[in-house]
Amino acid sequence: MSTVRAKKHLGQHFLNDKNAAQKIVEALDPKLGFSQVLEVGPGMGVLSDFLLQKEEYETYLIDVDEESIAYLDDKYPQLGKRLIHGDFLNLDFSQYFGEKMAVIGNFPYNISSQILFKILDERQRVVQMTGMFQKEVAERCTAKAGSKEYGILSVFLQAYYKVEYLFTVKAGAFNPPPKVLSGVIRMTRNERDQLACDEKLFWRVVKAGFNQRRKTLRNSLSGVVPKDKMSDNPLYELRAERLTVDDFVGLTNEIANSL
Repeated sequence: MSTVRAKKHLGQHFLNDKNAAQKIVEALDPKLGFSQVLEVGPGMGVLSDFLLQKEEYETYLIDVDEESIAYLDDKYPQLGKRLIHGDFLNLDFSQYFGEKMAVIGNFPYNISSQILFKILDERQRVVQMTGMFQKEVAERCTAKAGSKEYGILSVFLQAYYKVEYLFTVKAGAFNPPPKVLSGVIRMTRNERDQLACDEKLFWRVVKAGFNQRRKTLRNSLSGVVPKDKMSDNPLYELRAERLTVDDFVGLTNEIANSL
C-alpha cells in the first residue's frame, strides 16, 4: 500500500512537513518521567517516524481508520499490539498505560474539543500532551483571562495543565491542505492534584458563566445560586472572561457555602 486516502468524514489532513513533525516530537519532555507515548491519528506516520527513533519511551499508535491501520502495520511491523485499531475517545487507558504517559498528535479538527476533554479525564495519567489543532482552538486553549479567546476550554485545561502555544503551521504543510491555519500547543501537568473546591460545582459555575458571557456573573450564575444568596464579592460584577482559574475556585467555594 503506497498511500492512505485522506477521508473528509474523519477530518484527516496528513502533515507532510517533516520539519514541523520533528519539532512537535521534540517538544515532548521525557524528563517528566513518562515511558509511554500515544500518538492519536497517525495517518501515514510522519510523526511516528520521529517518535519511533526515541529510546526514552515506547510509542503506541491509535487510529480509527482501517486503511491507516493496514498501512502502519505494514510500515511498522515491530509495533505489534502497540498499534491500536480503535477510537481514542473510547480508549480504556488502563489496558495499555501505566501511571505516567504522554499523548501526541496531528489531531482531527472536527473532534478537537472531545480529544482535549478525554485528556482531561485522564489527567492523573497524562503528564504531557503535544499536538496540532486548528489555530483558533489552539489559541483558545492558551488564552489568558481578559482576552476574547478565553473561555470554558481555557479554564478547564489551565486548571490542571500549563498550556503553551508553540508555533503556527500553514495550510500548505498538509495533504489535503485545510482551509485554516494550524497551531501546535504543549500541555504539561501542573502540581494541582485536584481543585481546592467542589469540582462538579466548579464545572457548573464555569459553564454557566461562559454560556452567557456578555452578562456579569451576578446575572449569568443566577441559575446556580439565587441572587439573594450572592454576597457583595466584586467578582460577581465581572464577566466570566475576567476571572482566572483561582478566581473561579474561590467563587465556587463561596457559592458552596451559601447553598
